[in-house]
Amino acid sequence: MEKQYLVDELSIDESWRIFRVMAEFVEAIEELSKIDNAVSIFGSAREDPKGDYYKKAEEVGYLLGKAGFSIITGGGPGIMEAANKGASEAGASSVGMNIYLPFEQSPNSYANVNINYKYFFIRKVMFVKYALAYVILPGGFGTMDELFEALTLIQTKRIRSFPVILMGSDYWGGLLDWLKNTMLKAKKISEEDLDLIQIIDDPAQAVKHIQKYVIL
Repeated sequence: MEKQYLVDELSIDESWRIFRVMAEFVEAIEELSKIDNAVSIFGSAREDPKGDYYKKAEEVGYLLGKAGFSIITGGGPGIMEAANKGASEAGASSVGMNIYLPFEQSPNSYANVNINYKYFFIRKVMFVKYALAYVILPGGFGTMDELFEALTLIQTKRIRSFPVILMGSDYWGGLLDWLKNTMLKAKKISEEDLDLIQIIDDPAQAVKHIQKYVIL
């Protein structure tokens, strides 16, 4: 299936692909422009529903929903499902932005607004464009991609600064140590760049931190 997918991609005339890209942007903007005060929540699709981080994601989604925020996730299982579930239970807008993948990703049933994407880069633009804050729980390459995309855009002032919260000090601690002890020490980033990131383990404290910067 993956081989056929690549063959199909290569067979599409490049100029016509532009129209598909435009169509995805238009559809996403039309849907998300109806969503107010959104927080994007990221994390692994592989998180067990019985796991601690699943519960944390569900709780933070619920508390944000009760506080008047909408929730946007990647729409898949694991952490994404948990956050959508919490938002839905709070009666908030619960957006799932699903990406077509040959493995792992399938839409969860807790998103009450669903948008499907073929292109990762369009989806990433939408995550940033409509977010007032990011909450990032443990995840893999995709989660890291979203994290450093936001940090790069904020650092270079391509977007407005907003709270970027890492939830899970035991998981993210090694990364933060490396940023401080290797990247900062080598003068590849500055001290104030590290201030763009907050580690907050407690869902209620994460919501309070966001509320300090966002007035609904």
